[in-house]
Amino acid sequence: MIQLYLSLLLAGSVCFLLHFGAQYRVASLLRSRHPNEWKIIAESDGKPTNALRTWMRLQLALKSPVLPALEDGSITRWRQVWRYSPWAAWLCWFGALAVQYAAR
Repeated sequence: MIQLYLSLLLAGSVCFLLHFGAQYRVASLLRSRHPNEWKIIAESDGKPTNALRTWMRLQLALKSPVLPALEDGSITRWRQVWRYSPWAAWLCWFGALAVQYAAR
C-alpha cells in the first residue's frame, strides 16, 4: 500500500515536470525549425520582449490552434504532452489521496 502511494506521488511529480519540460521543448523546436513563428512569440513591434512576456505569449500559442497548423509532428506531440500531463498528474495525486484515505 505504501509503495502504491509513493509511486502515485512520484508519477504525479514527474508528470508536472514533464509539463514544464514540454514547454521548453516546444520553444526550442520553434526557435530552430520555425524562426519566423518564434519571432511572433518572442518579439513585440520588432523588439525582444522580456522573459515573462515571452512565456505568456508562448502559453497563448500553446493553447491556440496555430501550432498544429504548422504541421510539424514533433511540435504537435510535445504540445499534447504539455496539454495532458497536468491531467495525468492530478489523477495520480488524487489516487494517492484515495490510497491514503483508504489506509485509515
